[in-house]
Amino acid sequence: MTEKTPRDLWLIDLGTIDYGEALALQRAIVAAKKAGEFEPDLLLLLEHPAVITLGRRGDERNVVASPETLAARDIRVHRIERGGDVTYHGPGQLVGYPIVALRHLPKRQDVGNFVWNMQEAIIRTLADYDLPSERIDKVIGVWRRSEPPPLDRLGWSADRQRAVARQTAYEARKIAAIGARIEGWISFHGFALNVNSDLDDFNLIVPCGLQDRGVTSMEVELGHPVPLDEVKARVAAQLAALWGFRAVQRSVADLAPLFGAWATRP
Repeated sequence: MTEKTPRDLWLIDLGTIDYGEALALQRAIVAAKKAGEFEPDLLLLLEHPAVITLGRRGDERNVVASPETLAARDIRVHRIERGGDVTYHGPGQLVGYPIVALRHLPKRQDVGNFVWNMQEAIIRTLADYDLPSERIDKVIGVWRRSEPPPLDRLGWSADRQRAVARQTAYEARKIAAIGARIEGWISFHGFALNVNSDLDDFNLIVPCGLQDRGVTSMEVELGHPVPLDEVKARVAAQLAALWGFRAVQRSVADLAPLFGAWATRP
């Protein structure tokens, strides 16, 4: 029997992009796929400037920074349609937005299975760096569970260590947040993996609305920065393999026939 050729998963690196602009692009691609005007399945890979997002049931009280503090730092808060509560995005964090028709996956998946595979891709990637990680029941994401990592090996100031320790001084620390949305069996939103994130920024919120857990990053857990492009390639390869796709590097210019001015912007 001839083996079926896997579908391509377009990997498109958007670099650093404003959250609102990336959200508009996701929504446009989803609408085009639902209308039958755009067939490829995509994984958008990017970083965001500092921004806070609230999911469908997110509690605004979990944004603990004052409006004045956020305004002074030019940090906007977006209420969006993904699941989950509040999260922070910023430099040093790998964000991935899979825009995939679930009918193209080996087995038709619901949101739970789709999220499970995103978690698994990150768990396998972290294992490549000797960072065991896990799921926690009823709390979506990927977690490190161990003694808090030492911060003095990172060469940071005492003030920065104290600020970061407010997040890392927990036995359970979230290293990746996940929040998906499925419309017409097409996915969008996705995952955010803390690679070299400034964890002090998470003190602006109660991450995911969880008072008794913290956050961490690959940099903090390993004791040194990690090349983000390297992590990006590993996560994309793991996700494509789990979904039975063939990962193919494409350019944002490949979106030009559909999105014209957006894809060809400077």
